[in-house]
Amino acid sequence: MPSLRAFREKLARSVEGDVRFDPGTLAVYSTDSSNYRRVPVGVVTPRHEADVAAALELARENSIPILARGGGTSLGGQACNAALVLDFSRYMNRILAIDADRALATVEPGVVQSHLNAALAGSGLFFAPDPSTKDRCTIGGMVGNNSCGAHSAAYGKTVDNLQSLEAILYD
Repeated sequence: MPSLRAFREKLARSVEGDVRFDPGTLAVYSTDSSNYRRVPVGVVTPRHEADVAAALELARENSIPILARGGGTSLGGQACNAALVLDFSRYMNRILAIDADRALATVEPGVVQSHLNAALAGSGLFFAPDPSTKDRCTIGGMVGNNSCGAHSAAYGKTVDNLQSLEAILYD
């Protein structure tokens, strides 16, 4: 395996988003809302899907695990690990389309749930899972954790409110 420095440099050349390996960033991303602490290998904030694909390819080639992350609000340590963290909350946080007639919203993984619900409010729609961290948690993180909350008994968990999902896998 090439050195971590060589990996970082190749990653920085391949990704338009931010590539951070400095101690301060690693410290910030070593925790989430849980008591767990795991220092990541590095952090990438992708600007678009091509950045995600490039980061995954380099991580796979170098046998470096990956961890997709949104708001870091998980209580069980799901958002921290000794991996290359992909943080979608900075750039990949757009609501791409809302089709109120079909009760369908198309979003990027970094969209904060309360922002989506604010955009849906005029149509009388809402994204039903209701975690207490709705003003910070992202839709991608909710998908990864199958979030629920106070209203999930009536409206379902995240999985019950997804029509489709586009994903790229490590392999």
